[in-house]
Amino acid sequence: MTLTVNGERQETDAATLACLLEALELNEAVVATALNGRFVRAVDRDRTALKDGDAVEILAPRQGG
Repeated sequence: MTLTVNGERQETDAATLACLLEALELNEAVVATALNGRFVRAVDRDRTALKDGDAVEILAPRQGG
């Protein structure tokens, strides 16, 4: 299926948001996620199904001053 991940089109076989993060090697990272503009809690990622055309945003916290 084709998703838009952080504004870029990407082909994936990931069935859930958790599987997508694993495929992107981000499953151990501290990130915030949104699916089609709606925040998805970390505890809900494994049961958040993806479908063709979905838009996923993955955001990492930044530090600095």
